[in-house]
Amino acid sequence: MKQFTYTITDPVGIHARPAGLLAKAAKALDSTVTITKAGGKAAAATKLMAVMGLGVKTGETITFTIEGGNEEASAAAMEQFCKDNM
Repeated sequence: MKQFTYTITDPVGIHARPAGLLAKAAKALDSTVTITKAGGKAAAATKLMAVMGLGVKTGETITFTIEGGNEEASAAAMEQFCKDNM
């Protein structure tokens, strides 16, 4: 299991466009990716509506948990995705 945290810098938080891109990127990985918001609310990164349902706003920190498959490569891909899109 690999974990990393990321603080959202997008001015409107995780809205439809980045959530859709995130779900698509997570589906392409051979690992299971879970996003957890402060307070314990979590969602599978592959589920668009669940990710949007977290209600992540600008400046909030979320934790990504990557399990199974090639965790190192999947974690690196998710970190790069966050830097590029959120």
